[in-house]
Amino acid sequence: MEKRNKTYVEDVNRGVYDIKNEVRYSYKSDKGLTPEIIKAISKEKNEPKWMTDFRLKSLEVYHKLDLPPWGPDLSELNMEDIVTYIRPDTKMNTSWDEVPEDIKKTFDSLGIPEAERAALAGVGAQYDSEVVYHSIREELTAQGVIYTDIETAIKEYEDIVKEYFMTCVPPKDHKFAALHGAVWSGGSFVYVPEGVNVDIPLQSYFRLNAPGAGQFEHTLIIVEKGASLHFIEGCSAPIHSVINIHAGCVELFVKEDASLRYSTIENWSRNMYNLNTKRAIVEKNGTIEWVSGSFGSKVSMLYPMSILRGERAKAEFTGITFAGKGQHLDTGTKVIHAAPHTSSNINTKSISKDGGIAIYRGAVKISKNANHSKSTVTCESLMLDSKSKSDTIPVIDIMNDKVDLGHEAKIGRISEEAIFYLMSRGISEEEAKAMIVRGFVEPITKELPLEYAVEMNNLINLELEGTIG
Repeated sequence: MEKRNKTYVEDVNRGVYDIKNEVRYSYKSDKGLTPEIIKAISKEKNEPKWMTDFRLKSLEVYHKLDLPPWGPDLSELNMEDIVTYIRPDTKMNTSWDEVPEDIKKTFDSLGIPEAERAALAGVGAQYDSEVVYHSIREELTAQGVIYTDIETAIKEYEDIVKEYFMTCVPPKDHKFAALHGAVWSGGSFVYVPEGVNVDIPLQSYFRLNAPGAGQFEHTLIIVEKGASLHFIEGCSAPIHSVINIHAGCVELFVKEDASLRYSTIENWSRNMYNLNTKRAIVEKNGTIEWVSGSFGSKVSMLYPMSILRGERAKAEFTGITFAGKGQHLDTGTKVIHAAPHTSSNINTKSISKDGGIAIYRGAVKISKNANHSKSTVTCESLMLDSKSKSDTIPVIDIMNDKVDLGHEAKIGRISEEAIFYLMSRGISEEEAKAMIVRGFVEPITKELPLEYAVEMNNLINLELEGTIG
């Protein structure tokens, strides 16, 4: 009885995000983590020997590494209870009409086909452990742009995948990187050739339907010299009464004079442990821009990292985190200035309500040779009641004195004076608070394409609904 109370999950009504389908699959691994399970997954995927060996070595690393001694409590997460691979009962399709009706209806409700028609140059849709739909506009293919699921990439572009796969985020990096290396499945591969500008965004959407399962998609993006790309990642799952885990991995390679914007809205349900790893390596004059929205999930540990390896490389990070009842969202970013004249700009906002915990945890490191580098860090936290908690935990490691660095942090409660003023103008207390929250996150939403700014505002409204006022 005690265990049942501990794992009980209370969630707001999340509408279309809580659509649940019957779990139908063509293959499902056993629960737990053993070499036999790993070999079976690799065999089912018909992988080359080097990938099978990579998985098995990653599993060995996983068993040797401890859980992080800091951050949220992960003691309730037991991988022996998790199914790490569920292949849905369909193949990868290039037409929405070929996707099974229940899966297609879910993505229709989430607005993915509509967004593809209106604003995207290509879409990948993953359901549980495999990509079920993928498309790219012909004009991009004609320019040499590759956008496909990563399993297809291993077969058709094996040399490229083998050169880059988990070199930016090696399995030994931390326990959940090793877990990912062992059981990864699904995800996207993008290659933008030199000088090609992808003017319209690409998007991958990851949907985890099955209870008690994990999703471990791998995203590998290479933007060659002088090229540019905007990539959008969406994630969601319905609520279940058992623990789910998401431990994906994103590896971004931004070459000389190239630019990449990586936008994410993560909207997991509150039985999810979101332990994702994202990292970019940026070469000379390259630019990485992160736009990150973290909603839902029981626990999140997410710190996208930018390694500024080339002279005058730049990193921009814009993030919003919203933690409600029963949530502990530990998010932030890391930047390593590893070359001269590099620059970074970090702007994060977090909101906590109804006892939620929102933590900003960040790190900026300026190495000995990174002379004349510049970094600005701004963290703002807003608590909507006296039960909630927000902290900022910045680490700044400066190894030379020829730098320009600024840091500012603000933590506060929602202004009673502002609420009173708006109410005196005939606005209800609930709407007044919602207006203040929307204004607080406006710098984040304006960085998103219109359709996704609308989605973020809808998520904020869902979080606020019936909980304030």
